[in-house]
Amino acid sequence: MIIRMSEYTVAVSGATGYAGGEVLRLLAGHPRLRVTTVAGHSTAGDLLGSHQPHLGSYAHMEIRPSTADVLAGHDVVVLALPHGASGAIAAELEATSPGTLILDLAADHRLTDAAAWREFYGSEHQGSWDYGLPELLLADGSTQREVLRDATRIAVPGCNVTAVTLGFQPLVRAGLVDPTRLTATLANGVSGAGKALKPHLLGGEILGDVSSYGQAGTHRHVPEIEQNLSRALGLDADAQHAGGVRIAFTPTLVPVARGIHATLSAPLAARPSAESGVASAAEAADAVHAAFASAYADEPFVTVLPTGQWPRTSSVTGSNAAQIQCAVDGRAGTVLVSVALDNLVRGTAGQALQSAHLALGLDEALALPMNGVAP
Repeated sequence: MIIRMSEYTVAVSGATGYAGGEVLRLLAGHPRLRVTTVAGHSTAGDLLGSHQPHLGSYAHMEIRPSTADVLAGHDVVVLALPHGASGAIAAELEATSPGTLILDLAADHRLTDAAAWREFYGSEHQGSWDYGLPELLLADGSTQREVLRDATRIAVPGCNVTAVTLGFQPLVRAGLVDPTRLTATLANGVSGAGKALKPHLLGGEILGDVSSYGQAGTHRHVPEIEQNLSRALGLDADAQHAGGVRIAFTPTLVPVARGIHATLSAPLAARPSAESGVASAAEAADAVHAAFASAYADEPFVTVLPTGQWPRTSSVTGSNAAQIQCAVDGRAGTVLVSVALDNLVRGTAGQALQSAHLALGLDEALALPMNGVAP
């Protein structure tokens, strides 16, 4: 149980990375959450300002070792660590700090299927935590935010997963598309790959280049996306293993610092045609737009754009907003959905804080940016 207080202390592990840095940026000036510890591994002993010079509010703070002993005793702990690195620290914290709210920004606790974890990550499953996507649609008509109100351990979704889930779940839950034939192609900014030095991410390599990765069903986000959409349908593990939801998912690296632009498509459950006697393309379009309006009418951070206006990554940079547009291609019998979001805010740090606010009994939208930065 989390004790309600006027102010909560926060420790951020992985504070020198992109995700950890974005959490700190969003927490600067937060009226209820106060950062008292920043932690890292090889950077321990350095001042944070030498690694995150844009974070003037925290430049004077010394980076402490990222151990359970250092992180224990805080009201909130954020683990912004690589996949596979947070599980061990989280296990120690769970044993020593049962009253601490722990947010894991890595994948270690997202999947409920241990076999899927072993297949895609190649290590032992660390167990499942409450999933940190408040807008996740559940089959009973509720959303994940109701679960998060009682959470003490939160697994924050992947950025690609967030874009695809938000774009497909209204259609899947409404039965408007074939959930076994979903296709997603994403253009991703390079910050989604993390801050570690990698040759293919150097300026000389990425500038002027576009390349795909994790092709043909091998990307680690595939089982997480299918898990989320299965929840919207109310499918159990056996039904999902039998092929209840299937997605062809291809992310593409583009030469921008941050942002995700997702292009999603799926066949209509009943293809409109005069010969078939089923709904016309116009009627199908009305049903599709109604599904999105119903799903997101009251969501502060998901905007379904007016007809004719399509999402752009530049419109959401620096914000916790996701922008969505949809259309029906009557000739092809498919639905097209476009989603844009900032991978470091809406796709990581922002929804981590959204989820933390719910767990702490705070206003979900507290201190989270609604507007993007332009130009």
